[in-house]
Amino acid sequence: MASNEERARLKAHFSVPVSNHPDRWSKLWDAGDFLPWDRGLPNPALVDTLTQRQHLVGTCFVDEDTGRKQRKQALVPGCGRGYDVLLLASLGYNAYGLEISDAAINKCLEEQKANAHKYPVHEQAEGGGTAEFVKGDFFSDKWLEILQEKKTFDLIYDYTFLCALPPSMRPAWAHRMSQLLSAKPSGQLICLEFPTYKEPSTGGPPFGVTPNTYLEHLSHPGIELPYNDAGQVVEGARPQPSTGGLERTAHWQPEKTHEIGKGTDWVSIWRHDQSLDLL
Repeated sequence: MASNEERARLKAHFSVPVSNHPDRWSKLWDAGDFLPWDRGLPNPALVDTLTQRQHLVGTCFVDEDTGRKQRKQALVPGCGRGYDVLLLASLGYNAYGLEISDAAINKCLEEQKANAHKYPVHEQAEGGGTAEFVKGDFFSDKWLEILQEKKTFDLIYDYTFLCALPPSMRPAWAHRMSQLLSAKPSGQLICLEFPTYKEPSTGGPPFGVTPNTYLEHLSHPGIELPYNDAGQVVEGARPQPSTGGLERTAHWQPEKTHEIGKGTDWVSIWRHDQSLDLL
């Protein structure tokens, strides 16, 4: 989304009721000639997070109650062409990419077939995971039925998914993230916060966000929060975390990211707020 012309075109394309937005995304994928969010590779900030900050995110394995190690299950909603899904699989995760249309899924499969060699197994001792692409609506359970028993995920990654949603959908986004993220302490949501350089009042997609957008909504999933006249969520309107709330365990500005976000992107890591279990 590098130019004002592209932003204006996207904004016009989505100048319809919110209920029609999924169909609008599908139309873009069906046409295939205007995908300005596509950068052609995983974001370097995610690569560095997974490979250089394992003290924060752990490895690709999780210890089960039985004492056995299992590969972590990772989800990338709004995965685009699937670059991040293929990266996660190369790092040992069993990764699932979710997209809204058949055309988008086909693009993922094409990328997987043509460029799998770009995603070699990172650690031979750990081996590679799997990459699977699923069509579905993030807010519906129907796509989960395809995955059978898989109802929660050990790792979820959000880069350009939240910013693609109108602000009115942020409570539902946070609630769904809380539902899908494993309640175990090892369950982690990684958010690459973008675009923080954009004024929220200018509309979208992409809709401008701030780190506080993530903090307030993920602390209060499913709760309608007040916004000010500038389009920013009011900080501290609900000082206590809500049921199902997530807590931020790390927050930093990455040294490397896509060019459009350099100097303004943030990375945040979240897990279920363990203190809420004591209330």
